[in-house]
Amino acid sequence: MIFDLLTSTPLLKRHVEAGTVCFGINHEMRDFVHDRKKNLDLVLCTPGGPATSETLASIAAGYGIELTPEEQATFGKLPRLARAPVGAVLMALEAKACMTAHQRALPRLYDELNSSHLTVHGATDEAIAVAFTMVNVAETYLSPDLNKKNRTSDPEWSRHKQPKDAQLAIDKIRQLPRRSRVGDVGYDAISIVVIDMANDGSPVQLLETPPAPPRGDIYNYESMIARLSGIYATRFKDLG
Repeated sequence: MIFDLLTSTPLLKRHVEAGTVCFGINHEMRDFVHDRKKNLDLVLCTPGGPATSETLASIAAGYGIELTPEEQATFGKLPRLARAPVGAVLMALEAKACMTAHQRALPRLYDELNSSHLTVHGATDEAIAVAFTMVNVAETYLSPDLNKKNRTSDPEWSRHKQPKDAQLAIDKIRQLPRRSRVGDVGYDAISIVVIDMANDGSPVQLLETPPAPPRGDIYNYESMIARLSGIYATRFKDLG
């Protein structure tokens, strides 16, 4: 997501080049209004201290993120984005996946996502709150929790009624509040990505057909990136 934002947002790219913006992972934010706290998966921020030796590139390498030759060439031309102690949060991302037991997972999925934008904006209303969600449309799934001991010899498969189960999760995510301006309540941007993943070592497929949000839909990933790019360019244009 940061890769896509850097390539589509010239202002963010300039801020990174100048060392004005860095990133943090699993950053604890505290809601000033209700004094609640929550760890956000990823934040773009001003540095609150000296940068560490970690960069976006080193973390990507550590996770074995694969890029096409064209993507790798583009990535290599981007400015060095460093991890540093978090100062002021500019953008905060919550990432959640609904892979199995879709119906049973819905209340917790919604509550965790809803509490994130409330915490982010309770801490700083100017910050951009983002939700990245992933929903599995596979009919069978090899759950890590159910297969801690007998995954190889006697796997226990979870079975889903698809695409109904995936659609239930998608509809629940669509109920999350959204906002179009500072001062309102809700996420500034949300994306829903649909995959077909059995978790058995077979290839994972990205769905671009229903129930996945189509191009142009507000929940489509590309729409989310375009929206974030526009919000960042206007909201932080005066950032030193």
